[in-house]
Amino acid sequence: MISRVAPPLLVLLLAACSSSSASTTAGKDVPLDAVRVAMPASSGGAGVTERPKDVKGSWVATPDGSGARYGYAGETALLSLECHSGSLVVTRNVAAPIGASALFALQGSGYILRLPVDATALPGQSGYVWRGAIAAGDLRLKLFKARFAGTLPGGGHIEVPASEVPGSLIKRCAPER
Repeated sequence: MISRVAPPLLVLLLAACSSSSASTTAGKDVPLDAVRVAMPASSGGAGVTERPKDVKGSWVATPDGSGARYGYAGETALLSLECHSGSLVVTRNVAAPIGASALFALQGSGYILRLPVDATALPGQSGYVWRGAIAAGDLRLKLFKARFAGTLPGGGHIEVPASEVPGSLIKRCAPER
């Protein structure tokens, strides 16, 4: 008899627990499973910096020629490309949660690239940023040679102008065909 009563009783108890916790955490226009997380006081959001509207970002090659950085003078690069052993390493310098993975959606020049990226700690930098790699010979990398846009969950949207700098890097990095 106990075995017949216990499962329905257990279901009722669990239902009571779940309904009471949902009513205490959810508001009128908030999803049932929403959790509010406070932003650290030192964080200004996802890399948001105030700058004059006429200032434009640009691509700059690293001094040794093994990388390219897109961003604004005097600021941390918004996007970095580096050549490592025949792969192009792409870094989106916005905060990433520890242990997270995502797809960095890039679109331009008739190409779409969904680059798998992981939260990565960089030497000399606090926190984690998004980083992924792709073979330097991949034809989709042509999108970096023209104007392109990228979107990353929690990392916002980035629009990058055309430049010869990333194209030169990719050409040097790609294995001879």
